[in-house]
Amino acid sequence: MTAPPAPALEVLHRVFGYEAFRGPQQEVVEHVCAGGDALVLMPTGGGKSLCYQVPALVRPGTGVVISPLIALMQDQVDALRTLGVKAGFLNSTQGPEERRDTERALLGGELDLLYLAPERLRVGSTVDLLDRLEARGGIALFAIDEAHCVAQWGHDFRPDYLMLSELHRRWPAVPRIALTATATEHTRAEIAERLDLTGAKQVVASFDRPNIQYRIAPKAEPRRQLLDLIRTEHPGDSGIVYCLSRKSVEQTAEFLQGQGVPALPYHAGLDAGVRREHQARFLREEGLVMCATIAFGMGIDKPDVRFVAHLDLPKSVEGYYQETGRAGRDGLPSTAWLAYGLADVVQQRKMIDDSEGDQAHKRRLGQHLDAMLALCETVECRRVQLLAYFSEKTEPCGNCDTCLAPAESWDGTVPAQKLLSTVWRLRRERNQSFGAGQVVDILVGKRTAKVEQSRHDQLSTFGIGTELSEQEWRGVVRQLLARGLLEVGGAYNTLQLTDGSSAVLKGERQVMLRKDPEHTRTRRSSRSTAPAADLPADAAPVFERLRAWRAATAKEQGVPAYVIFHDATLRAIATLAPSSPAALGTVSGVGENKLAKYGAGVLAAVAGNGGAAAGTAAEAPPPAADEDWPVEEPPEPDHPDEDPWGA
Repeated sequence: MTAPPAPALEVLHRVFGYEAFRGPQQEVVEHVCAGGDALVLMPTGGGKSLCYQVPALVRPGTGVVISPLIALMQDQVDALRTLGVKAGFLNSTQGPEERRDTERALLGGELDLLYLAPERLRVGSTVDLLDRLEARGGIALFAIDEAHCVAQWGHDFRPDYLMLSELHRRWPAVPRIALTATATEHTRAEIAERLDLTGAKQVVASFDRPNIQYRIAPKAEPRRQLLDLIRTEHPGDSGIVYCLSRKSVEQTAEFLQGQGVPALPYHAGLDAGVRREHQARFLREEGLVMCATIAFGMGIDKPDVRFVAHLDLPKSVEGYYQETGRAGRDGLPSTAWLAYGLADVVQQRKMIDDSEGDQAHKRRLGQHLDAMLALCETVECRRVQLLAYFSEKTEPCGNCDTCLAPAESWDGTVPAQKLLSTVWRLRRERNQSFGAGQVVDILVGKRTAKVEQSRHDQLSTFGIGTELSEQEWRGVVRQLLARGLLEVGGAYNTLQLTDGSSAVLKGERQVMLRKDPEHTRTRRSSRSTAPAADLPADAAPVFERLRAWRAATAKEQGVPAYVIFHDATLRAIATLAPSSPAALGTVSGVGENKLAKYGAGVLAAVAGNGGAAAGTAAEAPPPAADEDWPVEEPPEPDHPDEDPWGA
């Protein structure tokens, strides 16, 4: 007789529709189910949520999830309810009656999972509520999602996360699990210390996202380059475009709209209602492009984002990894594309110089930028360099630009000496300093009005660099800045020598440079990103019918389409073409509740019978997402000076 499945495996199959755990999920789940603490690092799309959702369903009581993502709690709860999981949330968006209903359900043992914003724990009534819950043996676990928010110098630091170490002091018998999709060894240690998890089991999964193709292109006309990428590789796909400034966000969205690409802006300067509407549309509609600052994206659980583009240089490798990781959560081929140029380096160096904080803080920012610049300038595999930043070793991937079209390196020692000498002579002989443009003009012998007015055509270095084009010289400047052999300073971002310049000028240091490829139209990916691209011929029309059914069902229920089923599940259904509920139930991602709720509609779509939304649900649909949920941090608690922890 076959032994019955372990409780965790039974929950995984019955509720979520999966036959087995992936990677280190089982190790984490079993440890937390047994009452242990854990710190878990897994990439976006790696299945972090299951690491606390399954134990919350196995252990007695309610799992309490601390999440900063107030704007997305409704969607998270809707997705769980679709699976048959009893879930709720408490945050500042609720009225008194809705909050009381949730609290009654919680204390009545009617919730499997409760989502809380961290600042709610500063409110005494919330702490009292959890005390009453635990007194009844009712807290299954604490899950601290997006745990990197506790890292004080991290890119998503949230001060309210600093108090979460009190969870263990207040409720010592409750296991805790902290999860994040990105952290270096230093950040991981900081998370463990600040959350009082130094004794917790640490599980670090591979950070590799093999379905993402990483590409970094020399910046020419970035918006035109972006449009080329969308038209040639991602027509009709959902994507995110990151820009550094609010103005650039709006201009990029307007540009794409003018070119027939449906695009929306998102940044903190927009009205809160507009941000809510745009985020809701992005989650619920297919084929939208969101142009945004980094204020957008954390926790966005949209699995079919096919590309993430950066029109400006990210400040750190961690930020870049976190942002590009929002592409391809469903495991299908996706693109991470970045346009990068000299102005990016100058701008980021200037921002660090002008930033608040002491010199140690500025050094940290400089180290983050140096690592990002090294990733941009490498001639080796991008993925190898990216993963090495997170202390993970791997082999060349064959799915990044430097693998698909290897970059050339060349001995740039002499050009570097010419350029550095020009900067030195301007300072020594004229007591002047200039930006890259005029230095390049001098090197190529360009007699502009500025050059002649300043008599720079009389410098000994005037015209000694005609072997390179102006664009190539700008590449030399960019790479010397990236390597710290030049720096920018002053109010006008002028070029200045560094301590490292001397060794180059004296011929004591060789300078190997990366040869920038000539700007051409974006190469089409070697692998199509269309969800139905590699399906068998007879399965493709079934897949499209399933997508139409899903879209109609999602609209009817007021939830994002991926809450019904992911593309990967629809692809599996289309390939299998099941004709009975039993056969449909064997597909990964089709759990017990979804089979009962959507089985008739799915089978009708597979057979090509009935309307698009036929047989969507036998019972009433879950509550529609509240269109008024916010995307900002909530207001201060009712009594900010009160100590709800009773210290």
